[in-house]
Amino acid sequence: MSGRDLFCRPRRPRRGAALTLVFASVLVAGAATGSLPGVDPEATADGARPALPAGHHTEVSEAVAEAVADGTSPVEAARRAVSRSGDRWAAVYSPGEYEEFEDTLDGQYTGVGLWARARDGRIEVTRVGGGTPADRAGIRAGDRLRSVDGARVDGRPVTEVVSLLRGDGTDARAGTTVRLGLERAGRTWSETVRRVRLSRDSVATRELAPEVTLVTVGAFTKGSGEQVRTAVREAPADAGIVLDLRGNSGGLVAEAVTAASAFLDGGLVATYDVDGEQRALHADHGGDTGRPLVALVDGGTMSAAELLTGALQDRGRAVVVGTRTFGKGSVQMPSRLPDGSVAELTVGHYRTPSGRGVDGRGITPDVEAEDAALDRATTVLRGLGRQDPPRP
Repeated sequence: MSGRDLFCRPRRPRRGAALTLVFASVLVAGAATGSLPGVDPEATADGARPALPAGHHTEVSEAVAEAVADGTSPVEAARRAVSRSGDRWAAVYSPGEYEEFEDTLDGQYTGVGLWARARDGRIEVTRVGGGTPADRAGIRAGDRLRSVDGARVDGRPVTEVVSLLRGDGTDARAGTTVRLGLERAGRTWSETVRRVRLSRDSVATRELAPEVTLVTVGAFTKGSGEQVRTAVREAPADAGIVLDLRGNSGGLVAEAVTAASAFLDGGLVATYDVDGEQRALHADHGGDTGRPLVALVDGGTMSAAELLTGALQDRGRAVVVGTRTFGKGSVQMPSRLPDGSVAELTVGHYRTPSGRGVDGRGITPDVEAEDAALDRATTVLRGLGRQDPPRP
């Protein structure tokens, strides 16, 4: 599976007292969570509050309290309350799911090694990792995924499809198999592939030409922001950067802010609210503000990746090329339940530096491009000269 497969479980928290507020990212091809730094002084050492937030989450809190008093399952009670709440991004996860997701944020995940997206109501494979089970089974980019273990996937949210691929409903582990129904050029067939434990670097760099460096960020896992800064520092002095965020389903927001710091000399990256209280995220000083920059995005660009894209666009630092991004800009707070499970509930939204809301809207590119988008991005980049540093 993919960046989507990598983060198939939406809205899951990451431990760490400094990483406690979550931007859950669910997308076209998967889901991720991102954590905001330094916003929850009451968090426990593992980053989840011991009690559920108040306010519009009273229903969930009361359901959990009643379950504890009755000796029934708090997690099941919370799930029922969440399903009734109308909070489209809320979710409740078991301790095992929570622990597994920590690994995904460190670049470890269970999957089959394919990337996918929704297109015209169908699920399309966009990329296959070399040497992965999907690769060995002969699955290719452009193949249509028709079913997973017999369940048809047309018209289903990609997050559900990814959950089926990973076997979330049955807590499938590495070594279990999954049967995929596929289609290519009118031919249909099935492949049974085995899930394995995979690891991947979320940032890759290559030279497209002497004056063009491609930096691809698949997800904002731990350390990826610093990897972006290193890639920019080590790029040839006369090279512009194409920052490829296509299919980036989000991740740790702190890492996205660090990545923004590679291109900005301080200043605002985003604002967000937590139960009505306004906060702000700022870039570090010292980024490369003169090197030509194009951000390449698509419908699979979401959450923390949208936060980064919006900052670079609003600050006049990058030309954004591609298609409209997914539009996930709500903030979730993880909360520990009595049995160790975690409920993640929406508490607010974030905005770009100019005040634009992203949730349900996405980021509109400066230059629309779907087919041959990378070629278009390279052409745009070559038309940009070195810039005078913008004001923070």
